[in-house]
Parts: sequence; C-alpha cells; structure tokens
Amino acid sequence: MSEYQYYEFQAIDRPLGAKEMSELRAYSTRALITPTSFINHYEWGSFKGDEDLWMEKYFDAFLYLANWGTHVLKLSLPSRLLDPAIAREYCGGDRAFIREKAGKVILTYVSEDEEGSEWDEGEGQLSSMISARAELARGDLRALYLGWLLRVQSRELDGKVDEPPLPPGMGQLSASLPARRPRSAVRRRRE
Repeated sequence: MSEYQYYEFQAIDRPLGAKEMSELRAYSTRALITPTSFINHYEWGSFKGDEDLWMEKYFDAFLYLANWGTHVLKLSLPSRLLDPAIAREYCGGDRAFIREKAGKVILTYVSEDEEGSEWDEGEGQLSSMISARAELARGDLRALYLGWLLRVQSRELDGKVDEPPLPPGMGQLSASLPARRPRSAVRRRRE
C-alpha cells in the first residue's frame, strides 16, 4: 500500500502577498498555492516546510491527514480574542495543546488511530472545520472542551486532574466541530 499524506493551510485574517506565495513555492513545485491557501498531498515524498513556523507567519488554520491514522488540526487566533490561560485549562497536554507566539494563540489537536482507519482524503475537510475558529473568537469554548475530551480519550489525564468548565451547548455541536468525538468520555461526564 502506498503512503498518503495531506497538508492544507488556510489564511483567514489576511491574504498572502506575492512575496509570501513565492516563499511557499520554494517548498513545493506541485502544491496548489493561492492568496488564501497552500494544499499538497504526498504519496512518495514528504513536506519540506515547518508547519508551526507557517502557522506563525502565514496561516490561520492547518489540517494534516495520513493514511496510517494520524490527524492534526491547528487553529490560530489573536491572543486578544482567545485568552491563553483559558485555552490552557482545556488544552494542556500532548493530544491538545496551545502555543503562544507573536501575539497568537495556536491550538493543536492530534489524533492517532493506531488500529488503522479508512482512507481519509483531505480535500474539503479543513473548510468544514474553519468556522470553529470564529466560534472560539466569539467566546464559544466547545472546541476547547473537545480538546480536553481528546486528552481523556487518549488516557493522557490521570484521575487527579480537574475537569474544566463544561461550555454551554455541548449537547448540540455546531457543524464545524467534528462529529467523531469521544463518546465514552462524554458518557462518563454525565454519570
């Protein structure tokens, strides 16, 4: 079976300039690069850029999918719109974490499906999740709580860690929040 890796970056707050697009082109001759995106998939090679640096410098959202079950979502917001201390209450581990850089809070969610998963094609998936960023900017913390549930599901937390506040609306997720949330963790929370 061949390898499949999908990388997609989206610029939301401002478009990329010609110089920035040229800088990105130096990393790939076959990527689709527009003023608002960089999209490429790899079957035999690998990504030459630095996704963390690119999130700091160029982009506001990122999605990585690999056919061996790795999924990574990154969302970047200005720290004036998302308090890093609040974000850290929910996302302070290995599977969901934050980074602060250049006035931004960059959230990262990592999922590993070690049992193998269906072949995930990346095209179109990031655009369906981007509105979670706008929800966070408006103070809707459900995406952060899902990060905490991801940490619970991966057994990253021990019993001594306090559960962060349950945001309103967790029973009714918006379309931008992934439908595959860790149900067992939600069930335990309600018991």
